Amino acid sequence: MQISLDLITGVIAFVFTLMVFSYVLSDNPVFRAALHIFIGVSAGYAAAVTWHQVLVPRLVEPLINGSMVERGLLVIPVLLGLSLLFKVSQRAASLGSAAMAFLVGTGAAVAITGALTGTLFPQFMAAIGRFDMSRSSGLAAAEQLAYASVALLGTAVTLVYFQFGVRDKSETQTSGRRNTVIRILAYLGQIFVAITFGALFAGVFTAALTALIERTDFIINLFTGF
Repeated sequence: MQISLDLITGVIAFVFTLMVFSYVLSDNPVFRAALHIFIGVSAGYAAAVTWHQVLVPRLVEPLINGSMVERGLLVIPVLLGLSLLFKVSQRAASLGSAAMAFLVGTGAAVAITGALTGTLFPQFMAAIGRFDMSRSSGLAAAEQLAYASVALLGTAVTLVYFQFGVRDKSETQTSGRRNTVIRILAYLGQIFVAITFGALFAGVFTAALTALIERTDFIINLFTGF
């Protein structure tokens, strides 16, 4: 009798669900085996995507069918990529330092640019935009002003909380202490940070609870459907 594909995939998913749920009892070999399988599948999928969507269209095909200019421009990334293989050997690891420095520098530039354009500037503009009373947000002017003030205060005191400057020793005998105003603002910033972490934890807990409900519903439907 031919077994349906849905039954096979359902049983596999059920087994892996139980393997992951076994972590509730303790960190056991069954859970670690499931974790290793998931990591291996993810690594294999990432390698396949990298090969088909990055290496083949941007490296292999231009080297085969591209013009002489395109092939010449690809020499530098090919050499840098091959030089990373020298990192396997301790004696020849220095030969891959140039490529590694290029990767680290590019990654740092992308991270800093992303932090500025994706986090800091939007946060700054959002804090200013809340004071634009011409926007129709469904709130009264006083309520909108109150919400905007709280958001601006939270942003400011949170930044103060991460300010680590201290007085010079010649100015005070208490070395390593912030002045009173900074300490008060930092304490308010700590409250906002705690509220933010609480909200993030609630979101993570809700997502985990949703996943648990989905897996439980899957198990119930698996047994009732077959």
